[in-house]
Amino acid sequence: MKSIPFLLHGGDYNPDQWRHVPGTVDEDFRLFPLAGINSLTVGIFSWAALEPEEGLYEFGWLDEIMDRAAASGMAVVLATPSGAKPNWLAAKYPEVRRMTPPDAVQGVPALPPVRELQRGRHNHCPTSPIYREKVRALNSALASRYARHPALTLWHVSNEYNGECRCPLCLAAFRDWLRQKYGSLDALNDAWWTGFWSHRYSDWGEIEAIDSSIDGLVIDWKRFVTHQTAEFLRAEAEPLRRITPEIPVTTNLMGFFGGLDYARIARELDIVSWDSYPQYHERPGETERTAALNAMTHDYMRSLKPGKPFLMMESCPGPVNWYHHNRLLRPGQHRLKSLQAVAHGSDSVQYFQIRKGRGGSEKFHGAVIDHEGSEKTRMFDEVAQVGRDLAALAPVLGSTVRPRVAIVFDRESDWALNASQGPLESVKRGAVDALLAHYRPYWKRGIAVDVVSPEADLSRYALAIAPCLFMLRDGFADKVERFVAGGGTFLATWLTGIVNSTGLCFTGGFPGPLRKLLGVWAEETDFLYEDERNVIAAAPGNALGLSGEYSTRSVCDVVHAEGAQVAATYGRDFYAGSPALTVNRFGRGEAWYLATCGDDAFLDALHGALAARLALPRALDSELPEGVSSNVRESGDGTQFVFVLNFASGPRTVDLGATPLENMLEGGAPASGPVAMPPFGVMALRRPRAGAASNAL
Repeated sequence: MKSIPFLLHGGDYNPDQWRHVPGTVDEDFRLFPLAGINSLTVGIFSWAALEPEEGLYEFGWLDEIMDRAAASGMAVVLATPSGAKPNWLAAKYPEVRRMTPPDAVQGVPALPPVRELQRGRHNHCPTSPIYREKVRALNSALASRYARHPALTLWHVSNEYNGECRCPLCLAAFRDWLRQKYGSLDALNDAWWTGFWSHRYSDWGEIEAIDSSIDGLVIDWKRFVTHQTAEFLRAEAEPLRRITPEIPVTTNLMGFFGGLDYARIARELDIVSWDSYPQYHERPGETERTAALNAMTHDYMRSLKPGKPFLMMESCPGPVNWYHHNRLLRPGQHRLKSLQAVAHGSDSVQYFQIRKGRGGSEKFHGAVIDHEGSEKTRMFDEVAQVGRDLAALAPVLGSTVRPRVAIVFDRESDWALNASQGPLESVKRGAVDALLAHYRPYWKRGIAVDVVSPEADLSRYALAIAPCLFMLRDGFADKVERFVAGGGTFLATWLTGIVNSTGLCFTGGFPGPLRKLLGVWAEETDFLYEDERNVIAAAPGNALGLSGEYSTRSVCDVVHAEGAQVAATYGRDFYAGSPALTVNRFGRGEAWYLATCGDDAFLDALHGALAARLALPRALDSELPEGVSSNVRESGDGTQFVFVLNFASGPRTVDLGATPLENMLEGGAPASGPVAMPPFGVMALRRPRAGAASNAL
């Protein structure tokens, strides 16, 4: 399969929108090398330009771009345009338009789904045979025409898949999917507990898309939406893979977007890519949290294809048009967030968009080439700096990140939690916050982390953390038992092991199938008011050496130790003195249970102690100042690339250690010891494999 030729620097380019403005493309190709742009993503929303009438293809404008890109030594990421269907298609074939329920009004009965008018984007029915055929025909024509074109580097299938359709075609497909999954209505009724409120089904045709009183139905509908999206993606990619088998296929994901299970979608992709829009330009006090959240999201996307780089398919070199406050990035922040992606495993820095459009809803969305139209803008200069950086970082291409820590995140578990009526609403809404709370202590120490699904192989990790894993899929508990018995360390938290894969509560006590491994029984859960706090008191002589008292909030499981050792207890309320943190020896490993939502200070102490106990590798063998992160990518020959990023708005001093490293962004100059970093400063350092000579020595 064709490999990415260099660290890609480019993004979404829409020359078809400028065909009526002579000279625009010529000017763009003059500006590209000045900005270090070496790749173009073309055709994403160009269906009407490629097929203005049914069966009439116009490729002349695209031929010109492909040829000019090849002549300039550029790579083209060629997109399929299914994300926005043309007006003629929606008018001639109403079947292809989605059907969705009208906006719900509290207290008003739900109305039947209605066929959407032609508007916006992402508005097609994924089940429609007509739509699939029209997409297949256009994609076949694209693949046939450009199969041997030297600029073709990657297929970008559709764009940001999202949404759902509840038309008769989709409902029929859903019922067929349920038949295949359960085999019989009796099995489905048992799995969904439909005796509740007399909802038992006696015919498959009685099943509608949504009934929020039946958790299993809600969860399975969301699974079906992911299934149908994946099937549509596979069908759309089929002619591309058949005609150009050497060209890899991707689609741009959206981080922690809740509508799809990306672990399933990623199976259809050769390379994972995603669209990154962190809010670094928001209030200064949020910068460090934003940096950690964006880092965790990069790690989540990278972990969908373990051991491989990913691509940052979209970012913005300026303010976007859709935040509540679209403030300017401060000087240096664009470079910082761009190289953060590379530090976490991206082989690209790509933008939406290359040239800012004059009309439409995204005419104020940031771009490399602004409405001013030249190289004279501040953001163009900052993009050009990133282009120079990526050229200097050429040896990083293809290297990846090899963490020893995994955080388990299951989108299906999040669906089950949100379908359930019961747990505290703020807890249900905060799944990503719970992940981030356990991620940040490792991020601030320069310890690499993967964010994995329950299906992941845990054997490559020393530590696996499962925050709030409300749903336990079949076989997951057995997998974790093998992991711990073999010497691994596992940490579970409150709200873990409550329901099975169809949302039915486990009997026999929580945390369900993990009760034996963890050696605890969580009898009750106390959900606190927002302004309430309890106390976590470290037990004398605990295994982690924790001491003192800490604050906790939101949730307190009332726990009984059943073989587990108590490492900390509650300090208040009727359950004062009962376990808040436990550890159970199991085989050659340990299983920890955190029964409460400890504050940042407690989680930092807990994970800092675990990191020291397990001797987890750090990017730098020194303490990082507040606001600074450090990451390592490693190539196949053992060469390490160490990135140091200062997200603080003030200068910071970082100790690089006594052994000189090569500063790749400064011509390979040696760097060691304490180094002063400016606000939003970046360092990229090469650490040769053990025993190899270094230019910095």
